[in-house]
Amino acid sequence: MTLIDPRTAVLMGGLMSGLMAVVLYALKRSYPASIKGLGEWSLALALVFLGGMLGGARDALPDAISIALARTLMAFGVYGIYLGAQRFFAVGSHMRPWLAVLVCFGLLQLWFTVVMPSFEIRLGMANVLIGTLILLTSVLIITKGSRTFGCWLAAAVTLTMVGLQLMRLAAFFVWPMGDDLFDTSPQHLIYIASFAFCILLFSISLVLMATDRLRVELEHLANHDSLTHAYTRRHMDDACRVELERCHRHGRKLCLLIIDMDHFKAINDRYGHQAGDKVLIDFVSKVNALLRRSDQLGRFGGEEFVLLLPETSMDEALAVAERIRELCAQASSAPHCTVSIGVTTSYKDTDTVDTLLARADSALYRAKDNGRNRVESG
Repeated sequence: MTLIDPRTAVLMGGLMSGLMAVVLYALKRSYPASIKGLGEWSLALALVFLGGMLGGARDALPDAISIALARTLMAFGVYGIYLGAQRFFAVGSHMRPWLAVLVCFGLLQLWFTVVMPSFEIRLGMANVLIGTLILLTSVLIITKGSRTFGCWLAAAVTLTMVGLQLMRLAAFFVWPMGDDLFDTSPQHLIYIASFAFCILLFSISLVLMATDRLRVELEHLANHDSLTHAYTRRHMDDACRVELERCHRHGRKLCLLIIDMDHFKAINDRYGHQAGDKVLIDFVSKVNALLRRSDQLGRFGGEEFVLLLPETSMDEALAVAERIRELCAQASSAPHCTVSIGVTTSYKDTDTVDTLLARADSALYRAKDNGRNRVESG
């Protein structure tokens, strides 16, 4: 008497795949469209569920369905997992060659099930194809995934599943099994139970990966302006406060720039708000290209921006401001705006974010009063 019934293990693995397919489909419906791959993963697990159910119905269904079709659906499901990972990590996919391979695999499974029955050939083909797809998925997760628990779990489970495929293939030759899915030999039972458990763990890891991606998306939305993708005022207030405290502790300097686009309202009035939006987007893109990684550009509202330059002297900040001014003044495409810039630096231990902003704002108004399209310091 065996402790694990193979048929029960197959059916349980299929049922768990079906339940997780529903979970991933629900995530697809509720998560932002920018999180790709959830639909492919949901469909993949649904195919694994169908394959498991058909395989578990062996003896009640013809072999062409319970063996050939079941394994083909499983293979398509594993490919769907790989495809979903490609979509999730924004990696290009080549579907046609793989679909051709999977169709050929299905036809060969049918041939060696009905016409020329051979358990050894069916097993070898299935293990090689499924093992290859799982290995490719694992490599993709390891190379493209973030350092989160979900990615580490997915990588560990997929590598374990590759090991199970190799173990089953090797065990067939060195430790003979029966030629049936419900063989009760110990090595076969270990493979069936472990594979079903790995499917569940991998499904959970996919949910964790999607949740991590949602958290990143929400953090980005909270900290970035939806139009220009510059930082929000709230983020800039926090960033300036943290940097100012660091400067006070270590006796260093930071510089703050307030940048205002000259006569921006005239662009909206003459060209329309969409043209004005494009001017703002282009401005942020061009300025970000000039900055260091530690510098931060934020939109304070309308056409006004704040630029934080950590560990920067006044002379260096004025040079940066002048480059920004020249970049905007030399723009050849219409519509475009010149900019007025106020620059200040931290030089008192009692400085706060508000006092820095007030000094930079005063310098900005001097730039406007003196004719615009210029840089003033304060």
